[in-house]
Amino acid sequence: MTTNTVTENQTAKRKSRRRKTAHLKMVPSTKQLREDLRQTCREIAAGLPRDIPPTKDELEAICRKVLQDAGQPEGFLGWIMVVLSSEFWTESIKTIPPGRRLFLLPHCLKHSEGCPADYDEFGLACKTCGACSIADFRSIAEEMGYKVLVAEGSPIVLKIIISGHVDAIVGVACLNVLEKAIDKILLAGIPCMAVPLLSSDCRNTSVDEDWVEQMIRVPFEDRQTETRSYLHLMRAANQLFEPDAMSRLVPRLRDDSPLTEASGDPVDDLNPIAATESIAHDFLAAGGKHSRPFITMAVYDAVSNTGATLAGGQAVVDGFSDAVKRTAMAIETFHKASLVHDDIQDNDAFRYGEQTLHRKYGVSSAINVGDYLIGLGYRLVSRDRHEMGAETAADILDYMADAHLRLSEGQGAELIWRDSSSKQLKPIDALKVYALKTAPAFESAVYCGLRLAGPCDEYLEPIKQFCRNLGVAFQILNDLKDWESDQDNKITVGSDLLGGRPTLLWALALEGLNSEQREELISLAVESENPTRNRLNRARQLYLEAGVFDTAYRLIDKHQRRAEEVADEIKPDELRRLMYYLVDTVLDRTMEVKPTIEFTDLSFSEVLPIIAPESHH
Repeated sequence: MTTNTVTENQTAKRKSRRRKTAHLKMVPSTKQLREDLRQTCREIAAGLPRDIPPTKDELEAICRKVLQDAGQPEGFLGWIMVVLSSEFWTESIKTIPPGRRLFLLPHCLKHSEGCPADYDEFGLACKTCGACSIADFRSIAEEMGYKVLVAEGSPIVLKIIISGHVDAIVGVACLNVLEKAIDKILLAGIPCMAVPLLSSDCRNTSVDEDWVEQMIRVPFEDRQTETRSYLHLMRAANQLFEPDAMSRLVPRLRDDSPLTEASGDPVDDLNPIAATESIAHDFLAAGGKHSRPFITMAVYDAVSNTGATLAGGQAVVDGFSDAVKRTAMAIETFHKASLVHDDIQDNDAFRYGEQTLHRKYGVSSAINVGDYLIGLGYRLVSRDRHEMGAETAADILDYMADAHLRLSEGQGAELIWRDSSSKQLKPIDALKVYALKTAPAFESAVYCGLRLAGPCDEYLEPIKQFCRNLGVAFQILNDLKDWESDQDNKITVGSDLLGGRPTLLWALALEGLNSEQREELISLAVESENPTRNRLNRARQLYLEAGVFDTAYRLIDKHQRRAEEVADEIKPDELRRLMYYLVDTVLDRTMEVKPTIEFTDLSFSEVLPIIAPESHH
């Protein structure tokens, strides 16, 4: 591992904490004050090392000192962190032609009354009517060659980046959106500049228009960026499942053309001989975030010092051996197999915006497709045993098999508890199930990247502890999101309780309530006569009385802290930085359960699931 030029802060140990940020989103009230603070940020950014982007903790420390020195309130912290980050990334933006930049505008800049534009699948289909600043900004950007999107900073932005259409983002948004949407982009090292709106009101807001125009007009300089980025690895993980790569790396062996004339029925139109392979390949390529293949390749890069995070990293990743690529694909293949089986066990209706396989082809066929995917996952590794070496292949297959056994034990424990008549559960037992169900997927992805790079015995215990704590914290956070109808998951509000799943929240409630309240909570989970909305509102109230949500967040803090303590001691630096990145992205802490909210007819549909990419209960 080569030595990076980093500041002392960049190699310092992490100090994780739960963040409450609502009070940190004030905007300086005068233009002169905003200009003065921006100039200070510009001077500081010029002196920062260029090879590694500053972390949020580092930005916060710098910005707190700036505000303190200027005698300004802590409430400006969120705003000035955006400004400093933007000033840092200006140099990287300059290395990207305008035609490879995405200009993102919020719909709230339009006039709420009388705007003639309609919305399409990509946001506001703005018409150049001259009635608001959106049209002015858009005209300048489009003349320079930008791709322009008028919408909030939603997941579509990251998808556009990963798809390869653009390499940088410049945009306008309120501090709430910047915190929730742009954080992940900046963490990945994707060049990004933003001008914060002057308020977070969603109607007829305003912005420093000269700042926006300056941002759009950042000139192009034909040189390579100096700053590391995970963008190349993220794109490579996504590209593994595109048609050309799939055809080369995992070619279909059977002719899937139908034996008879197409009838429109998904089952009747399949060639029975090729059906299993065809369905499995289509599902493997269908969707998902591809985070597990990314982890495998990123770990391999970090310990091999291949340079995939440097300028020209896309060519480096493209040059990874087929053994590395197929092993990364195998991790995703196992994950997809578990999703097929989970959907059957939970009787879910949709996955990736389509009917689940068992709804489309029948339960028996779906089980068989899941089994096929498991076999395919092992085959993807074993076929490259000569290239990677028999011992390496054997170690990877053994580790995958062990992870598969543990995952099945965890899932089995959940199913047996769900179907049992007793609903008693201790928090320690819920955490054991979480460790079995969630940690093995992270662990396998990390181990495979390490082992592909060479012997890795020294990492075995650290990665086991890191992934166990990361996986447990992730699952607790996932449980909390179940009460927020969070669109990162394919769930219904309160679906864990209604589905009878053994969650930590449930166990904490049983532990914290008196006997009468425990009996009431159990009845709420199993009865069907009382309207679902009423049951969930009462269950939430009982959870609040037991202090469940606060305790769960404290447990996330504890497990996150333990994961970071493991990462603190990891070498080389690039692997430690990747582990911090995984903590920050896997444990997205921008959401916290709002305990005062009740479910109403407007906020909750009793049986309608929210469909989004991936969910593991």
